[in-house]
Amino acid sequence: MKKIGKKIGMMLLTLLFVSLLVFLAFSIIPSDPATTILGFDASEESIEALREEMGLNQPVLIQYAKWIGNALTGDFGYSYSYQISVQELLHDKIIITCVLSGLSFLLLLLISIPLGVFSAKRKGHKVDSLITFLCQINMAIPQFFIGIMLTYFFGIVLRIFTPGKFVSYQDNVFAFLLYLMLPAISIALPKIAMTVKVLRNAIVEEVGKDYVRTAYSRGNSSGNVFYKHILKNAFIPLVTFVGMILTDLLVGSIIIEQVFGIPGLGRILLSSISNRDYPVVQATILFLAFFVLIVNFVIEILYQIVDPKVRNV
Repeated sequence: MKKIGKKIGMMLLTLLFVSLLVFLAFSIIPSDPATTILGFDASEESIEALREEMGLNQPVLIQYAKWIGNALTGDFGYSYSYQISVQELLHDKIIITCVLSGLSFLLLLLISIPLGVFSAKRKGHKVDSLITFLCQINMAIPQFFIGIMLTYFFGIVLRIFTPGKFVSYQDNVFAFLLYLMLPAISIALPKIAMTVKVLRNAIVEEVGKDYVRTAYSRGNSSGNVFYKHILKNAFIPLVTFVGMILTDLLVGSIIIEQVFGIPGLGRILLSSISNRDYPVVQATILFLAFFVLIVNFVIEILYQIVDPKVRNV
């Protein structure tokens, strides 16, 4: 419990440091939020009055202290472009991106684990070579290219869906999930290939260890040795790898949203950067940093659960 408390403290300090860097980075960029809101045709008096109202004339650290204090209550300010609260603007975007990442992760687990086990059990056979070959191809193809090909084939050739016609979860949950399936496949395929390779190699390595021969000499069945010993130990390096994959899936979701026209965090982040809508950009980056820290925290806990050696250190 003491270790967990220390990890949570470090996570919060890291998040605070990231928030400070993000705020300072945008504070030194030569742009004026008041001018962005009112336009370049506004009078100097109007711009100065708005700057005073927004607290932009105060020292940067005081501005940061007020911003982070409001952020802790869920108030990230107002969007310069959309003139609504950042929290309200990002709410649906975060849900869409998280669901897309979750679907990708689910596909990864459902496909890569059985396929990795299947390939390892048939080491040296033609089917193992075929799976390895296909994995190499999938790892070499960028996610956005897979997305473009899937959009062309299923959207334009087969006309199963209309490219760019997004269905909100508020209108139809089933259609929403169905629309996200192709983007999820685009994101997951390269990561599935990598996970299959990692799991297969880990299993093959475990099979050759002394404890496996000892388990067989004691009369244990092949299934018992494989699932209770080999597979359990092979999952230890996989846990850390999957933690890295989770972060990549979120980044992949942000990228692939541009290909399929999904109104998630990716689209709003790019448009806010181009429009210099800094409150939206700051909140989005802070959420992404929070996601990465949470994933790393959960992975460390899972790693301690699956590996007693780490737990007892």
